[in-house]
Amino acid sequence: MSAAANSERVRVGLESAMPQGHQTAVEMDGISVLVVNYEGQFYALRNNCTHQDYPLLGGEVQMGRITCQKHGAKFELATGKAKSLPAVKPVRLFKTDVEDGVVYVSSL
Repeated sequence: MSAAANSERVRVGLESAMPQGHQTAVEMDGISVLVVNYEGQFYALRNNCTHQDYPLLGGEVQMGRITCQKHGAKFELATGKAKSLPAVKPVRLFKTDVEDGVVYVSSL
């Protein structure tokens, strides 16, 4: 990845428009990135289950994990680690920032 891609920051939206439990997806460097507000903390991860590339957007979020709606694989929001089969590979994480009430994502 080039240095320019590493410095890119994408605006997700207003923090006030993303209450607890809110999920949205944004595009960054041609990748769909899922942003989740879980217990007041924003998490960003690639919006694809590593089992069969099914979107994670809309999956149930409980106990700091998101569940893929297709086959039930679970991933930790904070680490991206796969926590249940059929997924074994982690999902890619992205950095989230809140600045002046606006949520942004960028590459780690």
